[in-house]
Amino acid sequence: MKAVILLGTLKKEGVSNTAVLSAFFQQKLEKQQVECEIIHLVKERILPGTYTNMGEGDAWPAILDKLTAAQLIIFATPIWWGGHSSEIQKVIERLDHVHDGILAGQPSKLAGKAAGIIITGDSDGAQHIIGNISNFVNAIGLVLPPYASLSVLWEGQKKGASTTREALMQKYEAEYSKTADTMIAQLLKYAH
Repeated sequence: MKAVILLGTLKKEGVSNTAVLSAFFQQKLEKQQVECEIIHLVKERILPGTYTNMGEGDAWPAILDKLTAAQLIIFATPIWWGGHSSEIQKVIERLDHVHDGILAGQPSKLAGKAAGIIITGDSDGAQHIIGNISNFVNAIGLVLPPYASLSVLWEGQKKGASTTREALMQKYEAEYSKTADTMIAQLLKYAH
């Protein structure tokens, strides 16, 4: 079983809440014998557009190949002004070509794969993001099982906080292990 986490943090370096929560989730997946790759989107050269290949140097076609080979696809995003990050929006825009194929009567390249959502922030916005991403993944043939989201809203994650990676991991382990384990069980149950 393979999983890909599409990491939508805007940070290329330093401590990212979303990156740490994704690493926490990756560890949990690997304990269940799931091979997991985290794709740090902001470090990839994903060209703007709504087609699978936007030209020379575009990293998206190779990323899409990884999604096609995986059984689990996780969208991981911080909350920015009540919505998902621009990096996750870029993924949605690039996956629009899969939706075009579905509208043309072709089977989805992603049909039968299970999707999950990871969200970090310091205040409201998780429900809105879950709704938007759920609507999109449904439209491209992914299955979003019940209990397939992991949201951590905590003031220690606010912009500019100096919370360490170790403190974040301790928080996630102490308070979110059961939620993560439930999410993984659901993803494994629903993936085809």
